[in-house]
Amino acid sequence: MLSALLATVSGPAAQAGEDGDRFAIGDDAFRAAQTVTFAEPGRADLFLGGERVSATSDISGTAHLAGRWLTLSGAVGGNAYALGQQIAVTGTVAGNATLFGQEVTVRGPVAGNLRASGSELEITGDIGGYALLAGERVALDSAISGDLALTARQVDFGPGARVAGTLTLYESTPGSLSVPASVAPAERVERRRIEQWEHDWGGPQMVSWRGALGGFVFGVLLVAGVAALIAALVPEALAAMRRRILDRPLRTLGAGFVALSAISGAGLVVALTGIGLLLTPAFFLLAALAGFFGYVVGAYAFGVALLSAAGRALPDRIGERALAAGVGALAVGVIGLVPFLGWLFVLLVLLTGLGALAIRLLPDHLLGSPRY
Repeated sequence: MLSALLATVSGPAAQAGEDGDRFAIGDDAFRAAQTVTFAEPGRADLFLGGERVSATSDISGTAHLAGRWLTLSGAVGGNAYALGQQIAVTGTVAGNATLFGQEVTVRGPVAGNLRASGSELEITGDIGGYALLAGERVALDSAISGDLALTARQVDFGPGARVAGTLTLYESTPGSLSVPASVAPAERVERRRIEQWEHDWGGPQMVSWRGALGGFVFGVLLVAGVAALIAALVPEALAAMRRRILDRPLRTLGAGFVALSAISGAGLVVALTGIGLLLTPAFFLLAALAGFFGYVVGAYAFGVALLSAAGRALPDRIGERALAAGVGALAVGVIGLVPFLGWLFVLLVLLTGLGALAIRLLPDHLLGSPRY
């Protein structure tokens, strides 16, 4: 499913050409194309998106990568975030690394914490903090200075594998995975049932105000980055959806309500057949993805409206569109903090953006509205 999603997102990049689009503001760099190779020294934060992405230069800030085949070989002075099909981190990461993919390889050292999820994980670089690993097959041949929480069907410990803290294994049958004494002594190995993984790592946790602020800022940057990627891949479609929202917001909102209801309702209807119960989670996942991209489009249109009200011209470059999306996401996020009414406003933005997506993707006669 991850491969299909990435193919959907990065597929249009082939139409954008090899050069794609690039933008820089301050010391931060933004790149989006079918093939992205970043080799510019002196940059802080990095935002790269495409089918094949490679970052070879050192940066002083945080790296954000999204695509199919991702390679991060330069040193990262901050944190590293990557979402892709194949991810390889060979450079040094001074902060934390959060990686989600099908095949994830970490050969460079990570000074902070490592959070990685995928079908196949290979960790050979030393970890300065804790490690949180979830996969089908995990190969570990590195020293972990903190704790290790691990769930996998198959685990291979190499000769260099060491866990200085507590090693917690989540297994379908406790005791099925063997741990050499050289990795961690028996008294520092905890075994739990796989069902406890969600309880331990998916439940509500106490969050500091710095963590909450960091999560808020990351959410704003994520929306801006996704909008910039869409603007680089399909700029005309994004502009058309923005015009649709600003020209006819109520009808677009209604289309979004119908679209989300149709996707969610289809999952329930399919479940009534009995056999279709297996497909119900896929419909709800599709509804979640549709809601996310609807929120991105809606926040972008709201940001354009705010900037236009401030006297700025309509955005026509990737950097201006990323700025508009960031402003919109920031404004929507702040308004969303208002109890009850804020959540309703966020929902309206999401449904309006989803409506623009539905009108753009579906044939005209289904919704009775032109695509623009």
